[in-house]
Amino acid sequence: MIYYKSEEEVNLVRESSLLVAKTHAEIARYIKPGVSSLALDKIAEEFIRDNGGEPAFKGYNGFPCTLCASPNDVVVHGIPNKNPIIEGTILSIDCGVLMNGFYGDSAYTYEVGEVKEEVKILLEVTKESLYKGIESAVSGNRIGDIGYAVQEHAEKNNFGVVREMVGHGLGRSLHESPEVPNYGRRGSGIKLKKGLVIAIEPMINMGKRDIMQHSDGWTITTIDKKPSAHFEHTIVVREGEAEILSSFKEIEKIILPFLYNLQKTDEPYIHWPNRGPIIKAQIEKLLKLTRG
Repeated sequence: MIYYKSEEEVNLVRESSLLVAKTHAEIARYIKPGVSSLALDKIAEEFIRDNGGEPAFKGYNGFPCTLCASPNDVVVHGIPNKNPIIEGTILSIDCGVLMNGFYGDSAYTYEVGEVKEEVKILLEVTKESLYKGIESAVSGNRIGDIGYAVQEHAEKNNFGVVREMVGHGLGRSLHESPEVPNYGRRGSGIKLKKGLVIAIEPMINMGKRDIMQHSDGWTITTIDKKPSAHFEHTIVVREGEAEILSSFKEIEKIILPFLYNLQKTDEPYIHWPNRGPIIKAQIEKLLKLTRG
């Protein structure tokens, strides 16, 4: 059954989602080579509880931790551990919060130190795919329009779209109907209506789309061991344009302060799909000013 949210309920989801964003920003301060994902997990749990929330994932169907921490070829549901994260890793962090009876959920893939250029492109395209999906999440469209938008953008860039893991509704429960696949046909599936709150979360692989589950019952990796990226927003369907209830703004203040200062915005999120050229152009401009 699909539960459409009142404005009061949407506001409560927003509060939980923004605590997720702040939790991401808190752990982003500590993400660097040598730190362990278990250390990040402890920071996240303490931060969530100190700010009036509860970790949504810890204990969910037996999951042992606050964060899903998925490095490199781990697609989703990685269990935090004591192993130091090495230079050049990408680390997908999925975080959920329960507060005031409603859930928030968001994921972000971080670069740990300097990563390969082709991996940076994977991250950029995955984030772009997320926003393509969000653009299609408007009243009157159908669920397949979201999946089509994600899939079309990822596949035209020669990346694989994971089929088995999907987005979902959320509210009083962490996972509600409907499922939100990252692939699909235009005009297919349920019709989107105002008040529908969903998490859109592309999981995009550098290689094949195929995945496998490990014996711990949680960890999902790419079948070909190539990297995978994961970005997720919680949104509410509106007329004309979806509203994003979560935020990357807090994260990118920490990890991209140079760009943040160059392009401040009043929007509830920041999106720089072409950050490489932007950074290069601004550095060249600053060098010219310095020489002059």
